[in-house]
Amino acid sequence: MAEPLCNAAVKKCKETMPQTPIFSSMLGSSCSGQVQPDMGERCVDPVYQDGNIVSGSLEALIERLVPTMDYYPDRTYIFTFLLSSRVFIHPHELLAKVGQICIKQKQQLEAGTEAEKAKLKSFAAKIIQLLKEWTETFPYDFQDEKSMKELKEIAHRITQCDEENGTVKKIISQMTQNLLLALSARSQYQEIKEKFRQPATDKGTILKTKPQSTQKDILSVCCDPLILAQQLTHIELERVSNIYPEDLMQIVSHMDSLDNHKCRGDVTKTYNLEAYDNWFNCLSMLVATEICRVVKKKQRTRMVEFFIDVARECFNIGNFNSMMAIISGMNLSPVARLKKTWSKVKTAKFDVLEHHMDPSSNFCNYRTALQGAAQRSQTANSNREKIVIPVFNLFIKDIYFLHKIHTNRLPNGQINFKKFWEISRQIHDFLTWKQVECPFEKDKKIQSYLLTAPIYSEEALFIASFESEGPENHMEKDSWKTLRTTLLNRA
Repeated sequence: MAEPLCNAAVKKCKETMPQTPIFSSMLGSSCSGQVQPDMGERCVDPVYQDGNIVSGSLEALIERLVPTMDYYPDRTYIFTFLLSSRVFIHPHELLAKVGQICIKQKQQLEAGTEAEKAKLKSFAAKIIQLLKEWTETFPYDFQDEKSMKELKEIAHRITQCDEENGTVKKIISQMTQNLLLALSARSQYQEIKEKFRQPATDKGTILKTKPQSTQKDILSVCCDPLILAQQLTHIELERVSNIYPEDLMQIVSHMDSLDNHKCRGDVTKTYNLEAYDNWFNCLSMLVATEICRVVKKKQRTRMVEFFIDVARECFNIGNFNSMMAIISGMNLSPVARLKKTWSKVKTAKFDVLEHHMDPSSNFCNYRTALQGAAQRSQTANSNREKIVIPVFNLFIKDIYFLHKIHTNRLPNGQINFKKFWEISRQIHDFLTWKQVECPFEKDKKIQSYLLTAPIYSEEALFIASFESEGPENHMEKDSWKTLRTTLLNRA
């Protein structure tokens, strides 16, 4: 929406500033591709290595962010610094510091020669471009009044550089409007999803002794593994589309551990992450429920083989998160213990899937498959080939691991920016994958079932499992006895 108003100043600014694709050649060679700003006597702060900033004081890194009349920061740096800066400074405080630097530079230009005064419009265009990239990439940084106040203050100062025709003012007005729309859309999404915050649970224990002829199962809704895998991919992409880079960084910054794959942190800031984590758990429990509640062994065998085929189709699509959730569901104890059922299953396909998800060597096989899907995505001509949905729990753990093994600051007190290059690279890969538009036709009936079908609790799963195939050892017999006692007490 803002493009029509950017024809003058901002487009001219873009023409004179190299716009390197973000992380196109990160870490392997220089990612800046631009002249470094003149730091005068502070040339050792920040520190560069192969053209990349690897460390620096917060003040020097902020200076590197703010354009001058002869310099504009590379997009890789803008993204990485804005993403990582929240670890050290609140967005509204960073905006205030940016504003102070802008005012100082503006005053210097105004007090300079006529040639320097003529550069005021060009300088204003660069500041607008920085603010535009900031508000579009990290709109949630501007959710509080302090940040909006600082943004308006900078905007007011910049509009004074072009009071004659008001072009700058129009561009800023459009930028602000787009920002408010983005904030509103995100807020509405969270309100809509709030009622689905908790994972679905069983509506009481459904015993096999009750009639099941009227019960709907997944095969009655969709018996084609490919179609179900496509609908799962729809759901996955819809959820990841609402995960933002600052969400991921907030998790990295504020959680102390990842216990049982749970995302921890400020609930108000990590809602989308927790909702996505809950979706994985719900899908795993749904798979287990669909298998355990089937009365006849032949039908249970068919159900197990169906989900194996669904998981395989998910793998072929590049939907690794659903694939892992399905495998996890079939590996839950109530399902895994059904030996008579599994003896009838053609397990060759399942063995291949488990090989891909083998946790040994830090999930080496999965990472190889993920890398292959990522490479396919980069050269793809269709959205179908661009789909990459990583196992989210592993993705979060990788980022958190980087966060834990590398310090935020070096012994000399400078920020360890090399660490944040790598974290932001991984986050940017995720952001690229989440922007893929799902190419498959949406089936509301199937999706409704996947999202709303009753799910058994762990207790109900064991009851259904024991009713299907009785306990085989003393431990299972004791568990079954305890469960029946609990049911009788409730009755």
